[in-house]
Amino acid sequence: MKKNPYSLTFGKEPPETIDRTVQKSEVIETFLDEPAAQQVFMITGVRGCGKTVFMTEIEKELKKHDEWIITELNSSQDLMMDLAASLSSEDYLARIFQQASINLSFFGIGLEVKGSVPITNMQVAISKMLESLKKHKKKLLICIDEVTSTEHMRAFASAFQIFVRQDLPVYLLMTGLYENINNLQNEKNLTFLYRAPKIELKPLNIGTIAESYKRKFSLNDDDAHKMAKLTKGYSLAFQVLGYYTWNNDGKYAEAISEYRQYLEDYSYEKIWAEMSAGDRKLAYGLANSKTGKAKEIKDFLEISNNEYTPYRDRLVKRGILDGSEHGYIKFTLPLFEEYVLRNYDTDREEI
Repeated sequence: MKKNPYSLTFGKEPPETIDRTVQKSEVIETFLDEPAAQQVFMITGVRGCGKTVFMTEIEKELKKHDEWIITELNSSQDLMMDLAASLSSEDYLARIFQQASINLSFFGIGLEVKGSVPITNMQVAISKMLESLKKHKKKLLICIDEVTSTEHMRAFASAFQIFVRQDLPVYLLMTGLYENINNLQNEKNLTFLYRAPKIELKPLNIGTIAESYKRKFSLNDDDAHKMAKLTKGYSLAFQVLGYYTWNNDGKYAEAISEYRQYLEDYSYEKIWAEMSAGDRKLAYGLANSKTGKAKEIKDFLEISNNEYTPYRDRLVKRGILDGSEHGYIKFTLPLFEEYVLRNYDTDREEI
């Protein structure tokens, strides 16, 4: 029996993917430019849109170039310490740092150089490490998944800003939800992040999804397109519907119940919990709307434009709503209106 080409594992690159060629090329080509116009990219989008997989694909492409060193860090940990430890744990890099008399024994990392005074400031230590990499024509890409505005993250971002000013070969790729990226950008000492480009992962192309389903399940054009439309281009939905359709011998109609339950349990519950009362109220209004027209929603909820607009704009930025058509909104997530109608508590939340 052939292995299921679709995956339910978050963050892991599945066998069957839809490539975001244009956006991926933008990041890679920018980083490979000499000199690079940008040394930071932030990848954002709604939960389940494929941010981690997108970052992984960029890592794999850059690893094909011998001059690139890639390390992954956790934003909840001490990133400066972890970065130094990660770099010095590689034997060939440790030799480079020892040749440069970089002594990290003060930090207990283990990179000790006899006759060399231990460095006692971590930012100075990393700066010297990056200088050594530059002399050996190496470049460092740091990848941080699901960033939040923690004390460690803010300290790291401040130091990174200095490394860039020092013309050191260090590059940063971060993924995060809109609100977490926004909170980090709003830190008064991190204004350089405002200038860093964002890659917003929009829904996947329905036609490309249909081609994938057609090929994997031997569907005709009409059925492949109907199946693709059920996903609304949501990356997680593409994988989940494909996974359960495969398990149901290619019959996507029989997979819909499992498909809906998985999306609700592993994505929508979290998205719903993170929405404010005002966000949920607007979502409820849209779920009850037949057209998605702003006036119809405002009339149903009995709210003014001043009450409507801030929540509409925030949900668009978070990737939950599509507001590209003037005067209208719609959900970007498949079956989400049904979830909203079942979970909005009219007794607890004022309409």
